[in-house]
Amino acid sequence: MINKLKNAAKVIDPFIVIMLGLVVLASVLPVRGQAAVVADIVTDAAIVLLFFLHGAKLSREAIVAGFSNWRVHGVVLATTFIVFPLIGLLMQVSLSGIIAPMILSGFLFLTLLPSTVQSSIAFTGIARGNVAAAVCAASLSNVLGIFLTPLMVGLFMGATSGVSMAAIEKIALQLLLPFVLGHLARPFLAGFIAKHKALVGRVDRTSILLVVYTAFSASVVEGLWSKVSGVDLISVLILCSVVLAIVLWGTWFISGRLGFAREDRVVILFCGSKKSLASGVPMASTLFPAVMLGPVILPLMLFHQIQLIVCAFIAQKMKSPPPEN
Repeated sequence: MINKLKNAAKVIDPFIVIMLGLVVLASVLPVRGQAAVVADIVTDAAIVLLFFLHGAKLSREAIVAGFSNWRVHGVVLATTFIVFPLIGLLMQVSLSGIIAPMILSGFLFLTLLPSTVQSSIAFTGIARGNVAAAVCAASLSNVLGIFLTPLMVGLFMGATSGVSMAAIEKIALQLLLPFVLGHLARPFLAGFIAKHKALVGRVDRTSILLVVYTAFSASVVEGLWSKVSGVDLISVLILCSVVLAIVLWGTWFISGRLGFAREDRVVILFCGSKKSLASGVPMASTLFPAVMLGPVILPLMLFHQIQLIVCAFIAQKMKSPPPEN
């Protein structure tokens, strides 16, 4: 029992603990007035740097290789950008009037995001999957997500999210342009990034923490916790778990039916079932009004931790080869 508790504690991401701590801090001591303006400027600068580094990290080889194993990538992308959004839209219709509208908007936004990169690759490796294909699938999902997620948010959430052409232009300037410039600068920065992976990781996480604190501060000032109840929070946890379970089962079942080898099924399982916190939080800060940010990113924050715990457990179970008959 003690060992099981220790293993569970290892899976809980300290980053999520810090993030939840900032939510509490923003609830008690939200940033206001001129300080909020300065915080927004610093946050925007951090997001620009974040996507510049994302572009610089992505190798040209990964992009080229991403088009070779098209069957695996096709299933991953279909799950990420078709199946997940359909689930989100179904939840919007079926749970309207039961769960707070802003929370439902957060769930829909969650389903429109690209897959994760680091954890998808790591879990694929642990489960003895096709790591090369996972690198390509996760990278391709993130690149396409920069284009597809804002378009789908505008298409499916435009009437309620405050998304406008100005927001799309902001996405292009704040996310897409830095990403492209970073990738073009990769020949000059690849060595630096390889030597300073920890520094790049800190920029990654610091920018997310800044967005979380400023987002929840703005929402708290506008009365977030008078609009979101404890029942809503419990509902979010349950729905996150149900959605993840459906997608995990579906990706494994469908990939088997389509005749994929075990190594490729592992890629589809882990790359197709995840949603990226690293991409989602900065995108939300660019796409949504400040008053909506807190409840919109809440489902993503909780889903992120649940997917890490569940997928870590599954990867460990798949680590050892099955016993021979």
